[in-house]
Amino acid sequence: MKVTTILGSPRKKGNTAKALEVFEAEMKSRGHKVKRVNLSDKTVKGCTGCFVCAKTPDAPGCPLKDDAQKIFDAMIGSDALVYATPLYCWCFSGQMKILLDRHVSLVTGYGTASHKSLIEGRKAALLVTCEDKAEGNADLIQTVFDRMSGYTKVNITGKYIMPDCTTPEKVAAKAARTGRKMAVDFCRA
Repeated sequence: MKVTTILGSPRKKGNTAKALEVFEAEMKSRGHKVKRVNLSDKTVKGCTGCFVCAKTPDAPGCPLKDDAQKIFDAMIGSDALVYATPLYCWCFSGQMKILLDRHVSLVTGYGTASHKSLIEGRKAALLVTCEDKAEGNADLIQTVFDRMSGYTKVNITGKYIMPDCTTPEKVAAKAARTGRKMAVDFCRA
């Protein structure tokens, strides 16, 4: 299985990265190919709402020149996707939100019988780290992920919320448990 992980954290060695690293290592140890995209290293411009992309249903036809096309190519060439983000204001990090907005170029015919997505059928998981508890804190991001998954027609394998995250050193055991569980769930789905 080819897996693309997308780290939406501005900290490449933070809490979210810690759990994602465990998942990636577990998947590699099981013989799967894993490619990570660190959004903090990429330039992804905000969607302009021009809908030029809708004119090319068999490819992401976005006219913006940035790193989004390479990210989308990796996603399209994968069997599975992991969206990993710290919780910012009850939702995705800014880096991840911009990429999610650009997912419009992956979908055509939304709301019609001809609705299709270039990542349709892929396995997808959400990994969220948050400083506080999950209840009343990480509920909105899960709803957004559910709706985005329906929009892009991916199959959710799991949503993994790591509450009470402070520093990578203090969450190491929790990150290890979460990363391993994600890998097990991915391989079962």
